[in-house]
Amino acid sequence: MSTSPTVPDDATLLVLSRQTGEQLEQNGLKLVTAESCTGGWVGQIITAIPGSSSWYDRGFITYSNAAKQQMLHVQPQTLAQHGAVSEPTAREMAQGALIRSEAQIAIAVTGIAGPSGGSAEKPVGTMCFAWVLKTAFATSANSQTRHFSGDREAIRRQSAAAALQGILALLENTTPLNLV
Repeated sequence: MSTSPTVPDDATLLVLSRQTGEQLEQNGLKLVTAESCTGGWVGQIITAIPGSSSWYDRGFITYSNAAKQQMLHVQPQTLAQHGAVSEPTAREMAQGALIRSEAQIAIAVTGIAGPSGGSAEKPVGTMCFAWVLKTAFATSANSQTRHFSGDREAIRRQSAAAALQGILALLENTTPLNLV
């Protein structure tokens, strides 16, 4: 996907968080977050909304590969084959967060916020996301790689916004369900 030219401010992030909460409540869902390079920023934005405890279960900050493996059971083979910054790793992070929570929907984000750590294959600003929804009938997972520009804070802000926008997009295609 293309580089995002706009860096969301605090007010924009709070609006996205509020909208996410409203959609989760309407669908009777709870959210769990699994974050690496955003360091809990998505969870912080969510918990800035009064009453978020009714739709936000918990968050995992798994910055190191060891934490991803220990807390979310990301497979060593996945990390070795694809790296920490990959859609397969993001999907395993989200699935692990769901298993270790009371939530029905998970977001995971992992990437390279910079200013160092990038490569030709995965430059600074490469962010991988996964959204997993668990229902009584199935578990569906969506993942996406995006590339953002700017300094470390700009990349992290854009990533937090993209994480919430992905939840909203997933919920737009969801009707209230019988949950597991």
